[in-house]
Amino acid sequence: MSGKPSNQSDEVATILLVDDHPIVRRGFAALIAQEPGLSVCGEAEDAATALERITATGPSMVVIDISLPDGSGLELIKQIKARYPETRMLVISMHDESLFAERALRAGALGYLNKSEAPEQFIKAIHQVLRGEIYLSGGMTSRMLRQIVVGGDCEGSPVENLSDRELEVFELLGGGLTISQIAERLHRSVKTVEAHRERIKRKLELKSSAELTRHAFLWLQENS
Repeated sequence: MSGKPSNQSDEVATILLVDDHPIVRRGFAALIAQEPGLSVCGEAEDAATALERITATGPSMVVIDISLPDGSGLELIKQIKARYPETRMLVISMHDESLFAERALRAGALGYLNKSEAPEQFIKAIHQVLRGEIYLSGGMTSRMLRQIVVGGDCEGSPVENLSDRELEVFELLGGGLTISQIAERLHRSVKTVEAHRERIKRKLELKSSAELTRHAFLWLQENS
């Protein structure tokens, strides 16, 4: 399915909020309500509900958190991009921008904002993305420009070498989920998740599954 969101040409830009924390969604909605020309058309706590609400409301923009109860926000961005290519997307998350911003842009989002930023930056990011422009922090913009000029990764962490799916499995391992639970969460077979785990171990040069789980836990504490 694909098509232009029904509200794309209206004077008021409509925004769908996707975050699993009701208090966070309420805060975003309150900020948007104060801004002329912006309106919240709906909320969703997970990826499945988000896709249903997009179909029902045709928002101008979707504000998405990276971590969702039923999967990765990156996968949701890819699905929205495929189904509704004209819908703008802004990621707002507590995750490290240096690791996730470029992935979010590659997936189809136009902006990435950390939740620790001031409310004014949130509104600025919304307007910028609605205009079809990329929004990143000054530091992340400089980092990406250095990568273009110098080539390759600049002071990158080994975790940056993981694919989007491997990173998702890595995060879930750090969150204490078993292989079976991860397989159920991602709607993949246990064998597939085990294969992801082995590739992650090789890329991070870790010897055992226990070492991987410990490494993932510590990484998650530092990046959330």
